[in-house]
Amino acid sequence: MSAPAASAPRSIGAPRVKPWLMVAAATAMLAWGGNHFTPLLLMYRQVDGYSSVEVDLFLAFYILGLVPGFLVGGPLADRYGRKRVMTIGIGTGVVGSIVLAAGASSPYWLCAGRLIIGVSVAVAMVAGTSWIEELSQEPYESGAATSGARRGSLALTAGFGIGAGISGVLAQWAPAPTVLPYVLQIGLLLASAVLLAGAPETRPAIDGASAGSLGTTLRGLAADLRIPAEKRARFFGVVAPTAPWVFGALAIAYVITPALIGPKVGGDEVAFATLLTVVALAAGALVQPLVRRLAVLTGGRQLVLGLGLTFLAAALCAVEAAVLSPALAVVIAVVAGLGYGISIVSGLIEVQRMAGPDDLAGLTGLYCSLTYVGFLMPVALAALAGSTSYVTLLIVVALLCLSCAVTAGWNLRSARRATEPDPALA
Repeated sequence: MSAPAASAPRSIGAPRVKPWLMVAAATAMLAWGGNHFTPLLLMYRQVDGYSSVEVDLFLAFYILGLVPGFLVGGPLADRYGRKRVMTIGIGTGVVGSIVLAAGASSPYWLCAGRLIIGVSVAVAMVAGTSWIEELSQEPYESGAATSGARRGSLALTAGFGIGAGISGVLAQWAPAPTVLPYVLQIGLLLASAVLLAGAPETRPAIDGASAGSLGTTLRGLAADLRIPAEKRARFFGVVAPTAPWVFGALAIAYVITPALIGPKVGGDEVAFATLLTVVALAAGALVQPLVRRLAVLTGGRQLVLGLGLTFLAAALCAVEAAVLSPALAVVIAVVAGLGYGISIVSGLIEVQRMAGPDDLAGLTGLYCSLTYVGFLMPVALAALAGSTSYVTLLIVVALLCLSCAVTAGWNLRSARRATEPDPALA
């Protein structure tokens, strides 16, 4: 599949707002909509009396929306352009938030709203990050020294963290806690859409894309998800084993840990869950600019370092299940956040090195689908908790993480460029 080269802007100059920032704002606001629901889960249990099974179901429907959004949204962005798909993503996010705000008293409407939000967040993670990567290069930015992958992951992390922090505060202390967080996010989404309108398109629609038959379109979308033959060994040996632990780390930090520690913090469960979310994502954001240096220090094995930190977080969480210490919960959030921050930047860079200009968003979508497998961990643990203790389950999680780290490390050792600093991080 080929696409016409993106036309350079008529005047690069020094625009008032850098093009990548226009896209980053919309990407962050869409990510806000995905993660601000996390600290609200405890609120729904308190205010509306939802059971833990129903709360886990809300998370599962979010992932049900994410995965097809990743697998279809990425190829659509490669085929029809970044701006068109991102605009649809913003509209989808607004609709999803309206459904959630209006349907707080119905588990069916909440499931539907989370499904819709999942699609919108998937668009941000594939079309948004790909667009940011392209706008961080010539001719859109002269002499950009910062990795576009790092900029994209920072935009996502900022949205995840700030959204969760503000919505958690509103849920704990503001009036109308089941409505106000969504109203705020809708307003910010609409504001980001205005800014997005001024961003230059980097991947114009492929000639004849709209006029092709359904079969041709489906074959084109499938081609965008195809891993280049020469990159498959590295993808399945390094990227695939590490990807689920990107959001698996965050699931440990602010889904599993708050559920364990809840009885210890009394009526401040929502506030404490919000604190853990913000701490984990702040740690992730702070470590991301250091990934280039970590790549040099580890000989290109920074992904293994990220998983090592996630293994430590899982091991500490097993201890937490026994001791129930609020202080230890904060430590777990920091360690897991560091693991997340290193892993998401490194994984995006791996994928961007594998992809060509015509399938960047498609392969990014495939990678993101694997990362969100980690968010199924709380659901699996809740289902198994009736037959064994959380201490045992979390020890198993830690050992699985360690085995994935060893697998990736072994494959990186045998890879041709394993001992060289990653040039994509420059």
